[in-house]
Amino acid sequence: MTHFSAIFLASLLALLPVVASAEKADRDKPMNIEADNLVHDELRQVSIFTGRAVLNKGTMVMRGTKIEIREDADGYQYGTILPEPNKRAFFRQKREGVDEFVEGEGLRIEYDGKVDRVKLIESAEVRRYKGPILNDQMMGKIITYENLTDVFTVDGRPTDDNVNKTGGRVRATLAPRKKLLESR
Repeated sequence: MTHFSAIFLASLLALLPVVASAEKADRDKPMNIEADNLVHDELRQVSIFTGRAVLNKGTMVMRGTKIEIREDADGYQYGTILPEPNKRAFFRQKREGVDEFVEGEGLRIEYDGKVDRVKLIESAEVRRYKGPILNDQMMGKIITYENLTDVFTVDGRPTDDNVNKTGGRVRATLAPRKKLLESR
């Protein structure tokens, strides 16, 4: 390979977007749910799973004591996950193309399959793991995770009922990226 060809190939590779979002294949996977009980309303397209409920959709896992799933006329699924008393509902999903997982907890989790969004509400916490190592951790009242763009939004507004354990502030621990440390 000539010097010019190598530079040209390197330039082309540099232009390719490098985005590590949630597993894109998860959107097209079937939703599997296990629980102690199920009440399904075919007319309204609502299923309510109660008792040690676990939802799997590709690499995505959600757990709580109650999972309510609705499906719209276009086939998009929407869910609400509630925890056992004095616990938080749980969410975990692999990130696309890297050995990383995002997981989180909240007193309520809402899933919107149409826009591929997970919202953790009240006492919300999100952690990003690189392999088994905890890299980043964020806490707030509401954390919204946009799966398609891999963007987190953390809201720390205080609440009247003092459920928000962060005292009305966002708290985050962000690990330095390896490449940034190597360049110094």
